[in-house]
Amino acid sequence: MNINTLVTFLDKDASQFTRADLIKFIEANAIRILNFRYIGADGRLKTLTFVIDNKKHLDAILTAGERVDGSSLFPFIDAQSSDLYVIPRYRTAFINPFSEIPALDILCSYYDKDGSPLAISPENILRKAQQTLQTRTGYTFHAMGELEYYAITDDNGLYKIENQRGYHESSPFIKWSALRTEAMLLVARCGGQLKYGHAEVGNFSLDGKLYEQNELEFLPCDAEDAANQLVIAKWILRSLGNKYGVTISFAPKITIGKAGSGMHVHTKLVKDDKNCMSNDGKLTDTAKKAIAGYLSLAPSLTAFGNTNPTSYFRLVPHQEAPTNICWGDRNRSVLVRVPLGWTGKMSMIQDSNPNETIDNTDFSQKQTVEFRCSDNSADIHLLFAGLMVAARHGLEMPDALEYAQQRYVDVNIFDDANKHRTQTLEQLPVSCADSAAQLLQQAEIYKQYNVFPQTIIDGVVKKLKSYNDANLRNEISDNESKIIEIVNKYFHCG
Repeated sequence: MNINTLVTFLDKDASQFTRADLIKFIEANAIRILNFRYIGADGRLKTLTFVIDNKKHLDAILTAGERVDGSSLFPFIDAQSSDLYVIPRYRTAFINPFSEIPALDILCSYYDKDGSPLAISPENILRKAQQTLQTRTGYTFHAMGELEYYAITDDNGLYKIENQRGYHESSPFIKWSALRTEAMLLVARCGGQLKYGHAEVGNFSLDGKLYEQNELEFLPCDAEDAANQLVIAKWILRSLGNKYGVTISFAPKITIGKAGSGMHVHTKLVKDDKNCMSNDGKLTDTAKKAIAGYLSLAPSLTAFGNTNPTSYFRLVPHQEAPTNICWGDRNRSVLVRVPLGWTGKMSMIQDSNPNETIDNTDFSQKQTVEFRCSDNSADIHLLFAGLMVAARHGLEMPDALEYAQQRYVDVNIFDDANKHRTQTLEQLPVSCADSAAQLLQQAEIYKQYNVFPQTIIDGVVKKLKSYNDANLRNEISDNESKIIEIVNKYFHCG
């Protein structure tokens, strides 16, 4: 049932693809274009295109890769040592769904002049974080993202939805569900593993335009694959928007008083193919220690997950986006949420379908822990690497369980009756400048075991400080035109 054309043709899982496999597919399917794809410092896919004119040429490209100018891709690289290699990762190959000429795209890794993985490449940092976590703890890290976005078109005035009431709405009240479905199909064909798609809360009209919020949610998988899928999904959504004349925006905040777009990240720790986050319907100590790590490093994780000033117009009190560093079960006002699990007697299916017999299906694999403050300005690979560092840090904290327990809340922390509880909790940063300061304060944890290089820490801090937004939120909180000006500046971030 796999709709990835390469998987079907080669009759093997993508993880098993070889150079010979790709050459065989290219020859058999008259592929004329090969696109090397790699992710720059801005988090977007870059492209190097080859015309395939003979087998020898193709074999050379797939064997040796190619050179690129790293100083134009990463601002942290010295121009005198900027020559880099981009080397294809065969398992990531997919048919380009937008090319009129048959084309195969393949994601690449960066290597330096000595042929070593590029230390400052976010993709390499993510890989090092995974390797370090596994070496130190025995766990591997699985993740998946919730990709929220707005589709923006002219408002035809038909079948209106009440303001901010678009959650799970259907056509014709939702106008661009077909675009969302087409995007899902293309993501799957490109190797992505999707859970579902749906309309989200945000839905409003402004100045003759209709703003319609949607979401794609993925399935948990290896963190490197999960990060790549999100980058490809953004490219697909924007490309479809361009095709149909629809503006797609992943901006954290789209306008004042309306739902912002986050990128919640669900995580789980796996050992021997077993989800170690729950046991017998209860959260494990392993999960609680990981949560302690997320909470402990939350202030600095914003440096990778909330990377422009509009991120902090979304992270404001009394909204669904979190501001307090705490966690809870099923509570959407907390920073780390433990989603509803399938922990009952599992008679729901039989109750709905009396002819069905009850089985003993193990649903423990579904349990995740959700990190809720990040948005689509994130450097996805660095964010996932940071979350792995945080999970490892939590597992190594001697007081992790006590730390987590002290920050557990089982109430709505925005209710007036619970104000006293809020006052005991640490707060997330309120600006890029604040986030940069927190990253500097916690940098040694990220640098431990040589996962994050100092160059990346310095580069991220420099970028965040360059916004000069330390007091921006307070300065323009009552100035609608200034806020819209800032929103428009970062409208196409990520």
